Amino acid sequence: MQTHKTPTYLKAITLRDSSDIHTVKEDIKKGMILVLRVTPLAQKNVDELRKVVEEIYSIAKTQDADIARLGEERIIVTPSGVKIWKAEYDLK
Repeated sequence: MQTHKTPTYLKAITLRDSSDIHTVKEDIKKGMILVLRVTPLAQKNVDELRKVVEEIYSIAKTQDADIARLGEERIIVTPSGVKIWKAEYDLK
């Protein structure tokens, strides 16, 4: 008997203002892997970007998701069960 697993989707989103938080929150709840491009928001308002990133971080931690920066322009959020390798991890 073959079982069908629900696929995990990868979605790229460009954050333009704080109203994009709603979409990000819903996608985190759905268990998607998100690649968030933050450059447009950073160019517009750094303080707003900081608040948006803090809120996304809070949402991710509430959902047991992992979150990390991908260079200067992007943030990645992964669902529980998918961890992002970070330099401080010891994989021995």
